[in-house]
Amino acid sequence: MPGGRHLRSGPLEGVVTEQRVQRRLAAILAADVVGYSALMQRAEEATYAEFERLKRELIEPSLSRHEGRLIKTTGDGALVEFASPLAAVRCAVEIQDHLASGGSPLRLRVGVNLGDVIVGQDGELYGDGINIAVRLEGIADPGGILISEKVYSEVDGKLDVSFEDRGGQELKNISRPVRAYAVRAGAHSVLTEGLGTAPPLPDKPSIAVLPFENMSGDPEQEYFADGMVEEIITALSRFKSLFVIARNSSFTFKGRAVDIKEVGRRLGVRYVLEGAVRKASGKVRITGQLIDAVTGAHLWADRFERDLTDVFALQDEVTVAVVTAIQPKLFQAEIAMTTRRRPENLTAYDFFLRAMQQYYPFTREGGAEVIRLAHRALELDPRLGFLAALAGDCHMRNVLWWGYSSDLNSTARKQFGFFVWH
Repeated sequence: MPGGRHLRSGPLEGVVTEQRVQRRLAAILAADVVGYSALMQRAEEATYAEFERLKRELIEPSLSRHEGRLIKTTGDGALVEFASPLAAVRCAVEIQDHLASGGSPLRLRVGVNLGDVIVGQDGELYGDGINIAVRLEGIADPGGILISEKVYSEVDGKLDVSFEDRGGQELKNISRPVRAYAVRAGAHSVLTEGLGTAPPLPDKPSIAVLPFENMSGDPEQEYFADGMVEEIITALSRFKSLFVIARNSSFTFKGRAVDIKEVGRRLGVRYVLEGAVRKASGKVRITGQLIDAVTGAHLWADRFERDLTDVFALQDEVTVAVVTAIQPKLFQAEIAMTTRRRPENLTAYDFFLRAMQQYYPFTREGGAEVIRLAHRALELDPRLGFLAALAGDCHMRNVLWWGYSSDLNSTARKQFGFFVWH
């Protein structure tokens, strides 16, 4: 309505109240630590302590010097309002240059936008002015600054920096492309192009799962493709012998044409899983390929299709296929064992297959079912060592994960004891 006013129903029928929506033009800076989840997994206490030190000694004093108002903080980032885009970019350049030259292992991505925002009653800001800054931050170079065209028009020629035109950017949930410019200033512009910003590879197999392409032809199904990827990431994370990049880091590449080697370098992983999801006519199909991000070699590719009612089984199939592809040595002994000795009893083999299906979700109920099926199978074929190992692992998980244990009966002790000691 005119004047930024609108009507809404009051607490009583027939009563109408007025509320004025407050708006203002603001320069918004969004910042986030590059690879924070991965760094926390590698060295949790050291990463937390370093981030707190940087906030206290660098970020907060810089915001104060440039009159920035902190809107909101997250575990690894912040939203800040400035009175002018010039102050916002000056603050961003100051922080990035200090980080690049100060020897800190942490790097930031920064996005800056100038736009109209809604002022909430709690003082927080809302609207596309905020959203665009956050999206720009998500696609900025590690250690870099990405600004919108509106900011560029206000600061060009007023700072001792150069700019690189990145063209129109398709940003998630933003209806029109946003033209963006990368700021090139001081030490940080050199480091964004160098290998020094790349975290080192961990000492165990590491993987990032990129957002799967939605092949359904329906933009409304985007959530389904993203959900499938999240489930696969969660399932892979349950393997303690794997280092898995968190969703927030891998999804920064969503909607972007990427070079797999660059993805691996930026995220500090050896392997990258990419794929596509198609959902139609009550069925879902996943195609996936696993790539060695160091060499660029394709290690594995496959296609999986199931009814929508079996979507979780489909996720498990993809997870198991990926783990088996990147950790052949881990399963070599078990695979060789089952290859050398096939179950002589088909009923026992059926129990074995059902137990395998229950094992990979790694739930308390699934573990109990594995143990039950293992008991029945081992009664029919006592030399199914691999199944005994699965059941033993489930007993161990009951103690370590769920905090309870149950006494093994004499038959189980004999079965599991044979496998462990002989």
